[in-house]
Amino acid sequence: MKLVKHLANLGYGSRKEVAWMFREGRVTDAQGEVLYADDPLDHANVRVDGEPLDPPPGLTVMLHKPAGHTCSMKDPGRIVFDLLPPRFRLRSPALSTVGRLDRDTTGLLLLTDDGALLHRIVSPKSKLAKVYEAELAQDLRGDEAALFASGTLMLESETTPLLPARLDVLGPRRARLVLHEGRYHQVRRMFAAAGNHVQALHRPQVGGLALDDLPEGHWRVLDAADLDRLFSPELP
Repeated sequence: MKLVKHLANLGYGSRKEVAWMFREGRVTDAQGEVLYADDPLDHANVRVDGEPLDPPPGLTVMLHKPAGHTCSMKDPGRIVFDLLPPRFRLRSPALSTVGRLDRDTTGLLLLTDDGALLHRIVSPKSKLAKVYEAELAQDLRGDEAALFASGTLMLESETTPLLPARLDVLGPRRARLVLHEGRYHQVRRMFAAAGNHVQALHRPQVGGLALDDLPEGHWRVLDAADLDRLFSPELP
């Protein structure tokens, strides 16, 4: 692949815009020598305005999503891509959210441009655990854990029961829920079926990958060790 096309695919601009960057001498190697559009591609050695290139295709990002942001590119309000470098939404292949968290839900959100990885994560066959912490409007009754673990709970408008889910009580109105599927607004609908209402919802962990100390609104690129941890069975 030509260097000019590579930079365009990373979102640095259209091919015409990137070509001008070369003409202006803004693209150099690590030693500061000017590069040209037809130079051999060596991603790690390329600099734009003195800065290393964004990660190449195969990018996977973990974001600590705050409340008030949606996972849609078309929403006129705040979207999760506003929290990432502007170039990230222009990449090709496109960077996509892996599933969604609704506007009011906070926590761990994954984004990737790797279609095979995205499919592996969201596929029902993976049964990847997703951990949620919910604050509820009313005290827990005491029978919710058995109900959610039964594998017989049917949500409104659904035709198949939910897979068994684990509930841990954290307080009179606080609970941790571990799911192995991802239906629309599932946690909120599960507690609604149990006669309760979720007031706040947070996802601290997916698979073996947890937010840990990543601040709200911040993100980081995942490496191979992170992805191995994602598919590990470790849970709190």
